[in-house]
Amino acid sequence: MYSNPHHTQDISQLSFLVTGGGGFIGSNLVEYLLKYNAKKVRVLDNFSNGYRENLEEFVQNPSFELIEGDIRDLDTCKKAMDGMDYVSHQAALGSVPRSINDPATTNEVNISGFLNMMIALKDSKTVKRMIYAASSSTYGDSKSLPKIEEKIGKPLSPYAVTKYVNELYADVFGTTYDTDVIGLRYFNVFGPKQSPNGAYAAVIPLFMQALKDNNPSKINGDGEQTRDFTFIDNVVQANVKGFFASNEAKNEVFNVACGERITINYLWDSLRVAAGSKLDAIYGPPRQGDVRDSLADISKAERLLGYKPRYTVREGLKITWDSFN
Repeated sequence: MYSNPHHTQDISQLSFLVTGGGGFIGSNLVEYLLKYNAKKVRVLDNFSNGYRENLEEFVQNPSFELIEGDIRDLDTCKKAMDGMDYVSHQAALGSVPRSINDPATTNEVNISGFLNMMIALKDSKTVKRMIYAASSSTYGDSKSLPKIEEKIGKPLSPYAVTKYVNELYADVFGTTYDTDVIGLRYFNVFGPKQSPNGAYAAVIPLFMQALKDNNPSKINGDGEQTRDFTFIDNVVQANVKGFFASNEAKNEVFNVACGERITINYLWDSLRVAAGSKLDAIYGPPRQGDVRDSLADISKAERLLGYKPRYTVREGLKITWDSFN
């Protein structure tokens, strides 16, 4: 992973904060930054959602630092940001079903926590730019395909509401306080270090674990819903290029995806072939709050960030399956 850099700048004199660095996306970004000799990579995580084992390989690296804390505490956010050059804010409570089951906690972490990060950014004397994890869920009930950043629908879940509010806060802070923030609307990210454990695990690690255990997996609905799955390397690329993008990208929001879509049935069949399995999936009712179809227009990210996906879905699935076994 990450044998080819996504940046041309010398980052050996730069310090980076990654919130949620124990999580799937955050820990991959930490890996990339340390691989390319960042001066300091500081992680802020309370491990309610992330995993310590995702960071174990970095603990002995003198450039790595861990702050165990919660973004719901403003002083913690300010302490974590102290002396940093760039911030990648990945800490959040993901999952549409989790937000439906517990909207209050999702709101506290994703909105109050995000607001704390924005206040800390506003007050920081050193941070040049913050990248944050936005979400394709913001497109809500919009039926138009492909999804274009400027055209969204009504949110379909509390989670989608929180991620849209992040975008609104980022925009208002940019106008009011001249903060420099870039939002990345992720589309169904997958790859190594994504856990199959827990009630709200994502579909690809769940499918892989089921095949590994020789158990049929459950598909919500008829399986013909489509997703623009995005391999983790593409997401790391967008974060890194976002750090150093021109002022034209400041306070903008970008789709981060592959620009291609597959059905959930196709996904299951592809993984089943990779596993040499003949297991059939079990079908259940559609999941509340889910979007039916998803496909991103990535031309804005290509134009302003220089983003260009290096991995197709199929290439990413092979790497992920190989790492899973």
